[in-house]
Amino acid sequence: MHILTCIKQTPATDNVQIDAVTGTLKREGMAAAINPFDEYAIEEAVRIKERVGGDTKVSCLTMGPPQAEEALRDAIARGADAGFHVCGREFAGADTWATSYALFKAIEKISKEVSPVDLVICGKQTNDGDTGHIGPGLAAWLTWPNVAYVRKVEDIKSNGTGQGGTIVVHRLMEDGIDVLEMDLPAVIAVIKEINEPRVPSLKGKMAGKKAVIPRWDAAALNISLDHVGLKGSPTIVSKSFRPSMKTGGTRIEGNSPEEKARKLVEKLKELKVI
Repeated sequence: MHILTCIKQTPATDNVQIDAVTGTLKREGMAAAINPFDEYAIEEAVRIKERVGGDTKVSCLTMGPPQAEEALRDAIARGADAGFHVCGREFAGADTWATSYALFKAIEKISKEVSPVDLVICGKQTNDGDTGHIGPGLAAWLTWPNVAYVRKVEDIKSNGTGQGGTIVVHRLMEDGIDVLEMDLPAVIAVIKEINEPRVPSLKGKMAGKKAVIPRWDAAALNISLDHVGLKGSPTIVSKSFRPSMKTGGTRIEGNSPEEKARKLVEKLKELKVI
């Protein structure tokens, strides 16, 4: 079985700076790491590998600037077997449509030249974009079934060729849990409740440091430049900004819940809310 996780290197801080002129994120000099949600995708892929055994392998795929290679090495340190890097200036400014298309072409190349992919695992979303589009978008390009908000992989069976098998997952919903079975190959997007990511081992760190990671540009993936980066993106982020902090408010005091409730009602009547 071949499991592939799609990961992204994102800002490793909550103090994200916005360029006042362009309205885009200031990434220069900013500490970066694996997107937190993707850590759970890597961990689940490794757990499935340990559960299934045999010749099961885990690969990681990312699209990003040269420094994003460090995220792939970190993923290998966490138990993945290989990493693949989609990298080139032509990919800059891509929206989720262009990003998922580039990743789709890379998965096609991996399936053809390395081994067929049976399962793609993504994190629910990234902590910089927050769209949650990549998993479902990949599934659409691949024409594979997909489930998002997966909190448990109950069972998985594959013939290891990327052309057969099933997976049973639990999907978190607002009103409970759905238990769904899909044919493989498939795409899932997982949430944090699915597991607890492990700490990279010394052996894993050494493997990550030594790993040879292929780097593919648009030409290597046989992609037209009209379909990647800003040029290939049907949507754009016109502006990013930090919402202003709200201040003020009224604190309702009282010696008991009943007294506080009475004062709240009086206040709402005074404001003619009720």
